[in-house]
Amino acid sequence: MTLHRVHYKKMLWPVVIGLLIWLTAPFRPVGLSLIAWHMLAIFVATIIGCITQPLPIGAVAIIMLTLAALLGVIPVDEAIDGFGDSTVWMIAMAYFLSRGFVNTGLGRRVALIFVRLFGKKTLGLAYSLIGVDLVTSPATPSNTARAGGIVFPIIESLAGAYGSTPKNGTERKVGSFLIYSAFHGNIATSGLFMTAMAPNLIAVALAKSMHVQITWMGWFLAGSVPGLICLICVPYLIYKMYPPEVKDTPNARAWADGELTKMGKLSLPEKLMGGIFLLALVLWMLSSFIGLDATLVAFLAVSLLLFTGVLSLQDILHETGAWNTLLWFSILILMAGKLNSLGFIPWLSQSIGQSLHGVHWSIVLLVLLLVYFYAHYLFAGATAHVSAMYGAFLGVAISAGAPPMLAALLLGFDGAIFSSTTHYANGPSSIMFGPGYVTQRDWWRMDFILGLFYLVVWGGIGSLWMKVIGMW
Repeated sequence: MTLHRVHYKKMLWPVVIGLLIWLTAPFRPVGLSLIAWHMLAIFVATIIGCITQPLPIGAVAIIMLTLAALLGVIPVDEAIDGFGDSTVWMIAMAYFLSRGFVNTGLGRRVALIFVRLFGKKTLGLAYSLIGVDLVTSPATPSNTARAGGIVFPIIESLAGAYGSTPKNGTERKVGSFLIYSAFHGNIATSGLFMTAMAPNLIAVALAKSMHVQITWMGWFLAGSVPGLICLICVPYLIYKMYPPEVKDTPNARAWADGELTKMGKLSLPEKLMGGIFLLALVLWMLSSFIGLDATLVAFLAVSLLLFTGVLSLQDILHETGAWNTLLWFSILILMAGKLNSLGFIPWLSQSIGQSLHGVHWSIVLLVLLLVYFYAHYLFAGATAHVSAMYGAFLGVAISAGAPPMLAALLLGFDGAIFSSTTHYANGPSSIMFGPGYVTQRDWWRMDFILGLFYLVVWGGIGSLWMKVIGMW
């Protein structure tokens, strides 16, 4: 066998910055313990490693956890206990649930039905594709899986049917508009549901460590109004900014009909998958009222899929995305929690809070939201960004007097909408941008405009809505 490739040059920044922080421990601020400073060095090096990726993120996390244990920063027993976090297991279970959509073909069938129902106009076609994302997002914590596994193949097929491809220079017929609209629909659904992308659950776990309990239903209620505004308005805004050359798509319905005919009648596995999905969705919505833990609901859904034969044990074992997430997410959550328990996050929050003494909490929260949003130009994914900054920013907001639930949710929503910055902002953006339907100049230009819209809707209207329903 040959050695697996390791990008040793990409290790330079994590090693150098981690060492610099570690070696400056004698000059650390007063009131901060030595072990807290060393934990900061390892955590920062881990986050930078997750960004530069000399190795896959899971491998980086394992190496850094091992290093932390060897250096005595995290006891081995605590390191192992980190893999028992319920939020992490909820993500894994939701990945297994989404595998059922793929295996049974139910996800593709739902997409084709939406195209058949709403595909007469190009704008309607965009809404139908976003509708597919909306329907599957509550039980699919990977927005990359939704974009790449369900929506993107449908767009490519539709664009091809209309002769709209970058290779022929005809991408603006329908392909560019559908691609870009679907990407921004993915952003809206990612913010709307707590379980629609993994970084949301990272935020929930970090908020929980600061005694802010965000339920599935609470997240949904808070995000319902800004999310629906974006789902309704953004495709139309894109239609005006970046109109398709072909406005009518009468053939889309016929194409969808043909594909559905090939699929045949709804199979028993699809029916079982649909029923179990609806059960999980209802239980998640009612979990805060009936005292049923959201993670237990996810376990129940997967157990039913196994019991009915929709999923096999091999499907579970081969779902590498779930196990990979379980691995690195557990480690990052553990490290972030240690920063908090060792006193670094409280110290940082208190220090910044003192420097902002006298400034109204609303101004502090606004500044934090803007910095958090635009800092994403420096990140190539939401997970590392949320892991690195969410906890610290939430602590600062709370110390400044901001209502904890308001701050936690607004920063949580920010973790979805800051994907509207670059073509490398997250997995879906890379998938949608990669084929070349939209130029980088157009992508960045329209993202900047829509980013301002998102900040107003999610930050401004979202805050007012949460006030109306009594969340702060």
